[in-house]
Amino acid sequence: MTRPAPGRPRDSSLDATILAAALELFSEHGIAGMSIEQVAKRAGVGKPTIYRRWSTKEDLVADAIETSVGDLRWPTVEDIDATAPEILVERNIDAAAATAADPRFRALVAQVYGSAVTHPRLMQTYWTHYIAPRRELTKRLLIKAQHAGRVSASADLDVLVDMLAGAVTYRVLQPNPPDVAEMRRYLVSAYRQAGLLP
Repeated sequence: MTRPAPGRPRDSSLDATILAAALELFSEHGIAGMSIEQVAKRAGVGKPTIYRRWSTKEDLVADAIETSVGDLRWPTVEDIDATAPEILVERNIDAAAATAADPRFRALVAQVYGSAVTHPRLMQTYWTHYIAPRRELTKRLLIKAQHAGRVSASADLDVLVDMLAGAVTYRVLQPNPPDVAEMRRYLVSAYRQAGLLP
C-alpha cells in the first residue's frame, strides 16, 4: 500500500469500504475485468481517493484479498521461537478451516491462481507481500519441528511447505469442496503428515 500524504488523518472506514468493493469486483470479474474506476463507483468515492492509498489496482487487490483472511493470525518469529509448533497450529486451525471452507475464499483462490499466467503482476504483488513471508514462517515452524525430531533431518523443507499449501489449494478447488468440519479434519491430517501435529 502506498503511504498517504501528510495532512488530515486517513479515514479507516473509507479504506474498508474501498477494499470491500475491490474484493467484490475481483471475485466477480477477476483482475483483468475490473478497474479503479469501477471500484471507485462501487465504493462511492472518487478515483483520486483510491490512488492516494494504492498506486496500482494490483496493490489494491492484494490488500483486499488479505482482508478476506483477516481471522487467521499468523505466528510471528517470536511466537515460533517461544512456542511448540503443535500449539501454534492448534491455536489457528479452527479459523484456517473456516476460511478455507468459505465459498468466498474459494472464489478468491480461483481468481488469484487463474490470473497467475494472464496477469502475472497481481501474483507477483501478492506473492511478494503476503505469500513469501508466510512461506518463511511455515519453514521456520518446520525447522523447529525438525530440531525436535518430528521431521526428518533429510527432509526438503521447501518441498514440505509447497506440499502443505498445495494440498489445501487442491482441496479448496475441488468441485465439491469440504465443509468446515471436513476441512478441519483434512488440515489436521496434513499438518500431522508434515510433522507439525502429533
